[in-house]
Amino acid sequence: MMFHRRRREEPHIDLTSLVDVVFLLLIFFMISTTFIQSPGLGIDLPRAASQRQPDKAPEVKVGLTRDGQLLGDGKVLSAEQLTSLLRRRLAESPDAVFVLQADRQVPHGRVVQWMDLAKTLGYRKLAIATEPRIPRVAE
Repeated sequence: MMFHRRRREEPHIDLTSLVDVVFLLLIFFMISTTFIQSPGLGIDLPRAASQRQPDKAPEVKVGLTRDGQLLGDGKVLSAEQLTSLLRRRLAESPDAVFVLQADRQVPHGRVVQWMDLAKTLGYRKLAIATEPRIPRVAE
């Protein structure tokens, strides 16, 4: 009597769900890192309904926190260090746009002081950073 041997099935691991999870994590991290635009030292930008059209010129971003700290190149700088940074950036690209990211609680005089300094140094394009205003829904 001849017995038929069963073919032994090779074990395999289904990686479909693992690939799905890794893909979802990749999408999550890509989206969450896209929206980080403000410096990490807590600048609460004012809100405005109008939006500036993106400009091709390079931007020189300066942060001004609520407690008066000046931010440039992602670090806290003194007024003299920031002034030399602004001069250096203007020498690198004369058509650069000076963008001031001032907290909404900063006194108006401090904002004008830094905008005036940028204009005095030779910046031709000045901008104040804002966040988009969320429109109210009619009730």
